[in-house]
Amino acid sequence: MQASSNLAGFTGTREIVAALVGNPNCGKTTLFNALTGMRQRVGNYPGVTVERKEGKTTLPDGTNLRLLDLPGLYSLTPHSPDEAIAREVLLGIRSDSPRPDVVINVVDATNLERNLYVTSQILDTGLPVIIALTMTDMLEKQGTSLDAAVLERDLGVPVCVVVASKGEGLVELLERVTSPGNPPPPAWQVTDAVRQAISELQQYLQQRHELRERAAFAEAVSLLIQDNSALTSTPQLEKLIAATRDRLAAADVDFVTRVIEARYAWASRIVTSSKSKTSSTALPEASTTERIDRLVMHPFWGYVLFFAVMAFVFQVIFSLGQGPATAVQSGVAAVGSIAAKILPSGDLRQLFDAGVLGGMGTTLSFLPQILLLFFFIGLLEDTGYMARAAFLMDRIMSRVGLHGKSFIPLLSSFACAIPGIMATRTIGDRKARLITILIAPLMSCSARLPVYLLMTSAFIPDRRVFGIGPVTLLTLPGVTFTAMYFLGMAAAFLMAWAFHRTLLKGVSPSFLMELPPYRLPAWKTVVMQMLERSWLFIRRAGTVILSISVVIWFLSSYPKMPNAAPQKALTGSYLGQTGQIIAPVLRPLGFNWKMGVGIASSFIAREVFVSTMGTIYNVDSPDSRVGQASLGKRMKEDVNPRTGQRVFTPLVAVTLMVYYVLAMQCISTVAVVRRETNGWKWPIFQLVYMTALAWIVSFIIYHTGLALGWGVR
Repeated sequence: MQASSNLAGFTGTREIVAALVGNPNCGKTTLFNALTGMRQRVGNYPGVTVERKEGKTTLPDGTNLRLLDLPGLYSLTPHSPDEAIAREVLLGIRSDSPRPDVVINVVDATNLERNLYVTSQILDTGLPVIIALTMTDMLEKQGTSLDAAVLERDLGVPVCVVVASKGEGLVELLERVTSPGNPPPPAWQVTDAVRQAISELQQYLQQRHELRERAAFAEAVSLLIQDNSALTSTPQLEKLIAATRDRLAAADVDFVTRVIEARYAWASRIVTSSKSKTSSTALPEASTTERIDRLVMHPFWGYVLFFAVMAFVFQVIFSLGQGPATAVQSGVAAVGSIAAKILPSGDLRQLFDAGVLGGMGTTLSFLPQILLLFFFIGLLEDTGYMARAAFLMDRIMSRVGLHGKSFIPLLSSFACAIPGIMATRTIGDRKARLITILIAPLMSCSARLPVYLLMTSAFIPDRRVFGIGPVTLLTLPGVTFTAMYFLGMAAAFLMAWAFHRTLLKGVSPSFLMELPPYRLPAWKTVVMQMLERSWLFIRRAGTVILSISVVIWFLSSYPKMPNAAPQKALTGSYLGQTGQIIAPVLRPLGFNWKMGVGIASSFIAREVFVSTMGTIYNVDSPDSRVGQASLGKRMKEDVNPRTGQRVFTPLVAVTLMVYYVLAMQCISTVAVVRRETNGWKWPIFQLVYMTALAWIVSFIIYHTGLALGWGVR
C-alpha cells in the first residue's frame, strides 16, 4: 500500500507525482490548467463519485510530472467524500492512486490564515511541500504586501509566487518541484497531555498499519478529532481511540479545540510576520467589491439582476448560435452530397444518409449552442458572480427545504445532472442532500438544449418581444427557449417544497459561505473548460447517438415494402409498429407515434430525440438534405394521413418541450442516483414522480391551449 520513500531531490527520475491541494476558490483549477494545458484526464475514483483529474507536463530538466488535482477542501479531517479522498491520497493508502512525491499547496494570499490551516495539516503528513502563492496582486490592491521570502523562512518550505492566468511564476514553480527539500516537523504547539495522546495512537498506527511516522501522526490527530478512519477499522483501534478520548476527558482536555486553536495560532504568527500594510487609505479593491455587492446582493434588485443575466445568457445562446449552427448544417449537407457521389444506391447509402448524417449529423448541428452554454457557465463562475448567486438564492431555497450549498449542484445540472448529483456530497444534512438529488434532473441540462432549439426555431414565430430602437434584445423564440429553463427551476423549487413538508420533513439548514472577490476571468481556463465539456458532447454524438441512429434507421427501414409509399412503409416498419403501441399513452398530450418513439429512445440520452427525428424524417424523405433547418421544415410539413391536419403546431412544440423539462429521460442519471443513495428505492421513486409530473403538466398545457384556440393545425 505504500509508495517508495520520498527523496530530497528527484532529478533524473522518470516521473514525479505531485498533488495539487488547496481551498476552494484559491486559484487551484487555473494553476492546474496552466500547467497541464490539454494534457488532462477526467474521471471518478473507483467506488465513489468523486471527480479525479490528472494532467501531465514536463519539467525544465526533461522529467515528466504527473499532476493529481485533488478536490478543493478546507480541512484534511474529512466531513465529505472529497476530503476523505484527499487525505487517503496524501497518506498513500489508496491502491488506485500513487502516494505523491511532492505536494503543491495552492495558498490564497488574500485569505492567508485560513489557507495555512490546511497547510499545517499537509505538513503533518511528512510529504515534501511547495507553496504556490496566488492572489498576491489582489492583496496589493487592498493595500497590503506579503514578503514571500519571510513566509518561506517561517514555513520551512519553498514558496513560489504565481499568477497562473498570465503564466507568471510557473517556470520557477516547476524548477522547485525537482528539489523541494524535506518538510519541517509539525510547528503548532500543544500541551504535553495532547502530545502524549497523539504519540500513543501514532505508535500503534505505525506498528499495526505500517504507516510512516509522519503519516501515522497526521492520521492519529484526525482520528482523535473525528472517528472517520481512512484505514480498515479494527476492534483494537476503536478501543484505543475510545480509551484515549476518555483519558483526555478525565483530564478536562478538549482535544479538538486545543488542536484547532494551536493550528490557527501557528498560522496567525506566520501571517503577522510576513504581512505588512503598504497604504493607510481605503482599500480600493474592497470598496469596489462592496459597491458591486450593494446591487448584486440587494434583496430586490439582486434577484432582478440574476434573472436578467440568465435571460440574457439564454437569449444569446439562442440568437448567436444560429449562424454557426447553420454553418455546421451546411458542412453536414456537403458531406452528404459527396457521399451521394461515392456510395452506390442501396441500403449502405441510405444508412449513411438517414442514419449517420440524419441522426448524428443533425445533433452535431447544435454544437455551437452547447459551446456557448458552457462558455457562459465558466465565465460566471470565474468572475465570482456565481458564488453571489448561490448566496442570494439561499434566501429562496431555505424556505423550500434546500441547503444553500444546493445551488452549486443545481447550477451544475444546467450542464449535466450527473455531476450536479455528484456535487451534492458537499451537503452535510442528509435530507437536504436527498431533496437536492431528487430535483437536480429538473434543471434543464445541455442534453435538452437540442430539443428546445429544434422546437423553438422551427415552430415558434420569429417575433420581436423587446428592444431598444432598431435593436432587438428579446425575440419570441428566445423568450420561449429561456422560459423552459426557468420552468425547470420553478418545478425544482416547488417539488423541493413538497418533499420538505412530506417525505423528507426537517429543519431548513443554515448556510455559511465565503464570497470570493470579483476578478477578471482567466480566459484560458474558461475556454479549456468549455472545450472539455463540449468534447464530451461530441464523443457522445460519435458513440451513443451514432449507435442509436443506426438502430433507429434499421427499425424504420425494415421490413422492406418496395411498392408502398414512404409514409406507409414507415408506418409498417418495426419502428412504426412499436410506435403504434406507445401512441395511445401519449396521444392525449398531442403527440403522435413518431414523437412517442423519440421520447422512448431518448431515455438513453435526451438529445437522442433529435437524432431519432432526424433519422425517421430522412427515411421518410431520403432525398432531402439533413440539418436543423431542413428537419424542422420536414416536421412542419408532416401531415396526419387520416385527418389531413399538421402533426406539429406551436402548441404541440411547447407541450413537447415542457414534457422534456419535467421528465426523467436519462438512464445514466438513474444509475448515478442509485449509486449516490445506495439502493433502488429513490431512483425508482424519482423516475415515477418525474414521469407522472411531466405527463400531467403537459396534458394540462395541451388541453388548455386547445380550449383557448391555440391548437390550430
